[in-house]
Amino acid sequence: MDKMEVEAGLEPQDTNQGTLAVEQKADQMQLQEEYLKSLDLAEEGQLVEGEVIQIANDHVFVDVNLKSEGKIPVSEFTAPPQVGDKVMVILVAKEDRHGEVIISKQKADVKLFWKNLRQAFQEHLPVEAVIEKTVKGGFDVYMGQDTHAFLPISQSDLQKVDKPEKLLGLKTNVYVERLYSEGKQNIVVNRRKWLEEEIEKKRDAFFENTPIGADVVGVVKSFTSFGAFIDLGGFDGLLHLNDMSWGHVNRPKDFVKRGQEIKLKVIRLDPVEKRINLSIKHFMDDPWVHFEEKFHVNDVVKGKVTKNTDFGTFIELEEGIEGLAHISEFSWVKKVPKPEDMVTIGSEVECMILGYDLQAGRVSLGLKQVTVNPWSTVGERYPVGTRLTRKVVKVTNAGAFIELEEGIDGFLHADDISWNKKVKHPGSELQLGQEVDIMVIEVEKDKRNIRLGMKQLTDDPWRVFASAYRQGSFVEGEVSSITDFGIFVKTLGGIEGLIHKSNLPENSNETQDEAIKKYKIGDRIKAVVIEMQPDRQKAAFSIRDYQRKLHRDEVSQYMATDERDGSTYNPFGELLKQKEE
Repeated sequence: MDKMEVEAGLEPQDTNQGTLAVEQKADQMQLQEEYLKSLDLAEEGQLVEGEVIQIANDHVFVDVNLKSEGKIPVSEFTAPPQVGDKVMVILVAKEDRHGEVIISKQKADVKLFWKNLRQAFQEHLPVEAVIEKTVKGGFDVYMGQDTHAFLPISQSDLQKVDKPEKLLGLKTNVYVERLYSEGKQNIVVNRRKWLEEEIEKKRDAFFENTPIGADVVGVVKSFTSFGAFIDLGGFDGLLHLNDMSWGHVNRPKDFVKRGQEIKLKVIRLDPVEKRINLSIKHFMDDPWVHFEEKFHVNDVVKGKVTKNTDFGTFIELEEGIEGLAHISEFSWVKKVPKPEDMVTIGSEVECMILGYDLQAGRVSLGLKQVTVNPWSTVGERYPVGTRLTRKVVKVTNAGAFIELEEGIDGFLHADDISWNKKVKHPGSELQLGQEVDIMVIEVEKDKRNIRLGMKQLTDDPWRVFASAYRQGSFVEGEVSSITDFGIFVKTLGGIEGLIHKSNLPENSNETQDEAIKKYKIGDRIKAVVIEMQPDRQKAAFSIRDYQRKLHRDEVSQYMATDERDGSTYNPFGELLKQKEE
């Protein structure tokens, strides 16, 4: 039936009802205008929403607000429709040759599918897919609407996929990572990212909703040397060896089995590092409750060695109470490479309680603390000023270690080898195993530091030189090195002083740089001391001042001779005075 006829109704039969007929005609005109307006708005190929108004045996009639209803084969619906359902369709034709509206749900589904797929790709939204078959490098995944995608095997699961066939037929969510164009179906998806995000959501919910002390259920997933990882629903918690039993645990497999579902207690949570520590021993009585009644810090106790590691040895004080003696606590002076060099498993040892943590169930023990610390009396055995002859046991870039006694070394710094020789490489002066004469110059027993010196065995030549050659004294030596800024002169006792180029002899015919070039290494030089700083091992000489002083001495001698002769005028002396003024 034509929709316009239904909406318009029958012509009025009663001529006496003229007013009603006029009104009905006006309504009919309004409906025609609205229909024409809707025709103008609707475009063929457009996606429109319709409403199911009738369901026949083979077709579903859908009102899309046009002249007549469109009909869709029931086969285009994946689920049986109901009257009143809203459905998206494509307007294929507003009106065919029979005056019918042609619509398609199947085309609308395809268009909606690609629209949603594109939106999922752009906005990082998960879409549902079915893993159908294996292909080279991954899987063929059905996305719907006759569309397939490629799922790389490396992105198909959280773990390495050893048996790809186990994933076939799996309906799962994936992320669209590549979407080239419709029709080509060149689509790449990623299941791993979606799984990771889902696990992260579960993990976050666990940290938010699970307090410390809560009981949880997990499945033993894998073992390590320090415990077992427990699957808590896609994310792991750690059941440490120390949290399996109050007593000593050698192997986690002695307490739990792979794949076993167990009840655990949450004992530690680290939301920042996403770490969860679990325990099964906390369901039993804690022997640590009475620890402080029996043991105290600095107590000397006996225990049984239960395990040696690279970092120390575990000692059981009583059942369920086990402490660690770190390898650094084995000896005051010896460097112990391996615990088994000093203790054996099963042996009884005496040790001292250094500290404990009841909540963590830890006791720190020391073996060396039950013996006298040789460093406590080192200052009495090696007071400052003690002269010794000892062997070099190690040479470094900074100096050398000298063994004073077993386990106690002193350090000889490169600066303390010679007073006036700058030792850049201690290995050029000292060899491993060489016996050297040294002096103790500093002892810091708290820091376990003994400083030694070789040069301190003799007087400081700088101070000796400074006491003999004060400022203004004549000095003689030879050129030891030449630089751009002057020459160095070595004099008595190996003392080197600098003659700056400004303190070389004055010559109006040459520059200071030219004056430097007149000297060569080994030249004998006479000069005057103009600066002396023995604390800084610094000295400065001047040839110019030396020559001036000689000149003044000659003038003074000449003037003194002239006065003895009775002369009253000395033109040379007057000239010198004018020059000085």
